[in-house]
Amino acid sequence: MNNRIFTFAALAILLLFLAACTKNPGPVAPEEVGLSSDTLELANIKMQQLVDSSKYAGITTLVMKDGKIVHQKRFGYADIKGKIPLEENTIFRIFSMSKPVTAVALMTLYEKGKFQLDDPVAKYIPEFEGALVYTPDEEGGFTLEPQENELSIRHLLTHTSGIPYGWDQKAYVDSLYRASGVGDWDTTTIGEKIRLLATLPLKFQPGTQWEYGLSIDVAGYLVEVLSGIPLDEYMKAEIFDPLGMDNTGFYVPEDKLDSFAKMYMRAGEGVLRPHIFFGDIYERPHKVFSGGGGLVSTMDDYLTFCRMLLNGGKLKGEKILEQSTVELIMSDQLPPGATYREDSGYGLAGEVNLTSGVYSWAGAASTNFWIDPKNEMIIITYAQLMPSDHSYAHAFKDLVERSMIQ
Repeated sequence: MNNRIFTFAALAILLLFLAACTKNPGPVAPEEVGLSSDTLELANIKMQQLVDSSKYAGITTLVMKDGKIVHQKRFGYADIKGKIPLEENTIFRIFSMSKPVTAVALMTLYEKGKFQLDDPVAKYIPEFEGALVYTPDEEGGFTLEPQENELSIRHLLTHTSGIPYGWDQKAYVDSLYRASGVGDWDTTTIGEKIRLLATLPLKFQPGTQWEYGLSIDVAGYLVEVLSGIPLDEYMKAEIFDPLGMDNTGFYVPEDKLDSFAKMYMRAGEGVLRPHIFFGDIYERPHKVFSGGGGLVSTMDDYLTFCRMLLNGGKLKGEKILEQSTVELIMSDQLPPGATYREDSGYGLAGEVNLTSGVYSWAGAASTNFWIDPKNEMIIITYAQLMPSDHSYAHAFKDLVERSMIQ
């Protein structure tokens, strides 16, 4: 009997230990890692003012430095009408912050020898074979020309593919995207979308320009092709389950819908209204696994993902990627001649500041993250506002950087 009690007690202690290991570490005083509490308090005041003035329904912010959380605050509501405050387990639409996750998923297959970055996309998705390139002429018309540099996987991951979103109202190729519906989210699978997209002309010669678009959705489909399983299952098996990211996926399960933040839009000065974006697609199982913008997640889950990258591909005893592969993701990978913006290059699915080395990206609902390897710091900001307004996030980030004690 005593041996059995001891065994149960030991098992209970082990389970508690394992549960603790899956959590991100608790907060410490900012001064312990060289940040000023007073300056961070100014950031708190600024965020609260933005919520009080109804610029945002709610804002949540987090700073981790040297492996320790030094700031984690929530302001306002997940649901204004229901007066439901933001909580630790609130689930957010992260939209394009899905892109780095998809890049990591694809690069796990790179490490398994399934492809090389400069392989032609058509090698794996044959519908892209012979894709033509829109080429304007001097008379105001255009021709469709062969590719000079064949569309590659690196082009996809750096948005230099010639695959747009279809947003440009004056561009011919974008008009084809809108007419065909390749950017819509509906009941078809991502594979059907990408195979249709492959029949449309590229907007420019691959590798010559940077333009945001559906490239990472193509990369997500490539994960399915190379792995032989749906993207949601692959991400769960290779990233989410190993890292304990239990609240990240392509929809919110029914038993967690009470934790799903509402989306808002501005309807005049000091007025916020619910914004229905893509209907209820996030509230039910579906098959449109958009690697470019389809994930939902919590602040804690995305911090775990960022920590894994900052830690060279490893976390919680799990190795997702080799450090050399993480360095590929978080360093400038733009082809010669293609530019993103002044002082910034573009890695795999994220911006790279060429001066500081910070790797970052954002989501359409006003979510943001920054990973700063030199200062061992992660900054994440979440809101749920469309059209997006990232000004709060940049104001917060600027104050965090000012809080660093020299």
